[in-house]
Amino acid sequence: MDGLESDFNLKVVLVSFKQCLNEKEEVLLDHYLAGWEGLVRFLNSLGAIFSFISKDVTAKLQVMERLRSGPQREHYSSLQSMVAYEVGNQLVDLERRSRHPDSGCRTVLRLHRALRWLQLFLEGLRTSPEDARTAVLCTDSYNASLAAYHPWIIRRAVTVAFCTLPTRKVFLEAMNVGSPEQAVEMLGEALPFIEHVYNVSQKLYAEHSLLDLP
Repeated sequence: MDGLESDFNLKVVLVSFKQCLNEKEEVLLDHYLAGWEGLVRFLNSLGAIFSFISKDVTAKLQVMERLRSGPQREHYSSLQSMVAYEVGNQLVDLERRSRHPDSGCRTVLRLHRALRWLQLFLEGLRTSPEDARTAVLCTDSYNASLAAYHPWIIRRAVTVAFCTLPTRKVFLEAMNVGSPEQAVEMLGEALPFIEHVYNVSQKLYAEHSLLDLP
């Protein structure tokens, strides 16, 4: 690991999701995107195996940063304000990706789906026995989340790649929070924050019929 990665601590990243929600249960995009930047660092620290997701997430983060620094940036402070603005001004492609291929709603939906996969995988790491196969944990999490949105050839390539994943112990040590036991304890404290953010986002997208954006 280089100097940047050695400063990484997954607990700081996961707890940042706690700051995502304000008192109105609005998802603040500043903290949401910062949390994702940290998750990308975690994935990259484990090698090229997760590049299929980290490269895509990085591209999505860049789209969101452009929107959040653009002329309409006041509408991109929270997920709720962004959805209200883009839906209200017909800036979302609801049936086919054409006029607004990089809308904020579509971009965050892709991050939202990936967050579900990571949440399930990290929960699997937390609750599994020491000798659990990470390839199985990761594949099960992928099949329960992202796989539904990928063509067969991608699904096949991804699941084959998962067979080369490091051990559960290596994953837990890569979190840089101490021993594997301490990492498991940290996940138990922090993962409910991610789940809460995911559930609030899921409800918002469902209310606006945005869960299947092309």
